[in-house]
Amino acid sequence: MPAGDAAAGEPLAGWRRALRSYLDALSAERGLSRHTVTAYRSDLERLGEGLARAGAAAGDVDGLGHGTGHGDGTGHGEGRGHGDGTGDGPGAGPGPGVRPDLLSADAAALAAHLRGLRRRGLSPRSISRALSAMRGFYAFAVAAGDRADDPTRNLTPPKLWRALPKVLSQDEVEALLTAPDPTKPRGLRDRAMIELLYATGLRVSELVGLELPQLRGAGGRGLQEIDFLVAFGKGSKERVVPVGEEAAAWVLRYLREARPVLAAGERHLAVFVNRFGQSMSRQGFWKILRGYALAAGLRSAPSPHVLRHSFATHLLEHGADLRAVQMMLGHADVSTTQIYTHLHQQRRKSLYDRFHPRA
Repeated sequence: MPAGDAAAGEPLAGWRRALRSYLDALSAERGLSRHTVTAYRSDLERLGEGLARAGAAAGDVDGLGHGTGHGDGTGHGEGRGHGDGTGDGPGAGPGPGVRPDLLSADAAALAAHLRGLRRRGLSPRSISRALSAMRGFYAFAVAAGDRADDPTRNLTPPKLWRALPKVLSQDEVEALLTAPDPTKPRGLRDRAMIELLYATGLRVSELVGLELPQLRGAGGRGLQEIDFLVAFGKGSKERVVPVGEEAAAWVLRYLREARPVLAAGERHLAVFVNRFGQSMSRQGFWKILRGYALAAGLRSAPSPHVLRHSFATHLLEHGADLRAVQMMLGHADVSTTQIYTHLHQQRRKSLYDRFHPRA
């Protein structure tokens, strides 16, 4: 049941009211995207409902009920631990007779929940996101006066392997770009979308959410030319991204020839529309990209984010400044962008090993 909903005549649980207020604040005050808010809601409802099911008996829910390990978080030993809560030992819920819920949960219960997520096979990244959702919720609860302490204060996320992002070679990108048939309206739309994605490094949500006023020409000539676009990234942060001549030409051709056909009289500002004349969805574009990847003979079907990775990597390979790439990608911290320099160095080493006679 979604946060904030209750069956007819059923009073809304206190923790659900608090969760609803927190999620509303995420959208209204922090400006987080709908997808991020949905993910946080899912993480926190899973925790809240699991705690509620435990009931007064404090039954075992994702490992709740029997004590955490000593400070190393390994789960060995008895009593409440003071480590990072990532061990495998069973955890202690609230005291006897205390009904657990999202607002009253203690650190041991939350640590046990995280261990339960790990046992169920969730990735370290998913568990870290769940912990991030908990931290935000309890900080909000403390600020709102719903509880006096933050039970997540001493919880630490699982270690993440910093895997290098997957990228396409420039030949693979070219094969993908030429796969659509631009003589047909949908093919022309697809060519324009893939060209723009690779030319700008947009996130897929930014691409499918693009509206006509976000396309800008330096000469102020409306949509007769496109020199840059205004993207709204995470937290609705605005950034200006240049658009290359090739991508701009395909987008302008699409707007002239294909969009009027696909929109079929629909009046809205979405740049890219589906066959029903409505805004393209992330899932719809992913399926389109997958189809063209298979048609182009690529070794695997790339996600839209792989084109974003390829954009950044190819820019650096051709001498682009790291800070400029950071600004175009919309990264708040340059350390996030630096992952592409590691990838660039790895690719150079691979070329050396492959072609140097004394490698």
